[in-house]
Amino acid sequence: MINSLKYQHREEVMKKVIFSFVFIFIAGILAACAQATSEPVSYTIEMSEFAFSPSTVEVKVGQPVTLEVINNGSLEHEIMFGQQVTLMENRPNGYMTEMFTSAGVDPETMMGTDTMEGMHEESHSGFMVVLPETGDRATITFTPTEKMVGEWEMGCFEQEGVHYDAGMKGTLVVQP
Repeated sequence: MINSLKYQHREEVMKKVIFSFVFIFIAGILAACAQATSEPVSYTIEMSEFAFSPSTVEVKVGQPVTLEVINNGSLEHEIMFGQQVTLMENRPNGYMTEMFTSAGVDPETMMGTDTMEGMHEESHSGFMVVLPETGDRATITFTPTEKMVGEWEMGCFEQEGVHYDAGMKGTLVVQP
C-alpha cells in the first residue's frame, strides 16, 4: 500500500513537471509569434548638400516602414535605393539593381506639395523620389520582403552624378 502511494505521488509529480515544461514551451512559442508581427516603424531622412541623415537606416522583413524624406538643402535632391551603381558617360547614374523592382514591391508614395516633380527623371530608371525645393517632402511606405534582405544603397544622382560623387549616399539595411 505504501509503495502504491509512492507510485501515485511520483505520477502526480511527473504530470506536474511535464505540464510545466509544456506550458513554458507553448508560452515561448507564443512570445516568438508576438515578436514576429513587427510594429510599424517610421524614419525621417533629411537630404542636404551632400548627405542623407541618418546615413544608415535598419528595417526588418515584415515590418511596415514609412520613410519621410525631406529636402533641407538649397538644391534639388532625389533618393533612389539599389545596388551596383550604373554609369552614363563615366558618371554615376542610378543602380543596376533597384530595390523595389527587384523584390516586386510597389511602395506607396505621397508627395508633400503640388509643385513636386514626382518620381521621374529622364536620365534615370527605377523608383525614385525627386524633391526640387527646400522644404519639399514625401513619404515612402512599404513592407520589406525576404527578397529585400541585405544592404541597399540610398543615393542621389542629381547634376549628372555630382551629388553622388560628393558623398550623397547612405545605407538601407533589411534584416531577416
